[in-house]
Amino acid sequence: MVKVVFVCLGNICRSPMAEGLFRKEVAEAFLTDEIEIDSAATGTWNLGKPPHRGTREVLKKHGIDYQTMRARKVSDKDFEEADYIIGMDQHNLADLNAINNNPDVIIRSLMSFLSGQENKDIPDPYYTGDFDETERMVTEGVKALLAFITKK
Repeated sequence: MVKVVFVCLGNICRSPMAEGLFRKEVAEAFLTDEIEIDSAATGTWNLGKPPHRGTREVLKKHGIDYQTMRARKVSDKDFEEADYIIGMDQHNLADLNAINNNPDVIIRSLMSFLSGQENKDIPDPYYTGDFDETERMVTEGVKALLAFITKK
């Protein structure tokens, strides 16, 4: 079993969107028994909250259930159990690397799986209001991540 945890600042916009869209990709590839997926935050101010309305709209459009998604903070257990911890921007990566306690976990940005976009951040739609741009980038990123994991 491969475990992937998507991480953003508050776990209400980008990371739950990535979690949901990746779940859909994994299901369509018939790999749900092989890949475990979760999401978390580096910050604590949204703990227990559902995804942002804009993220819920994106997930609903794709037929993805978000009812059980609640914001939580990334934990030591995530670093111990995950194979991949995927940050949405360079600030997330810096925060994750600063608290990482497992040299074996792979910490990368989602866009790093796309050639030529390794250092590109996924803008936070909480601030930009552009959930369409975030959806497009996350979709490209999760497809590339799945290809990387399955080596396709």
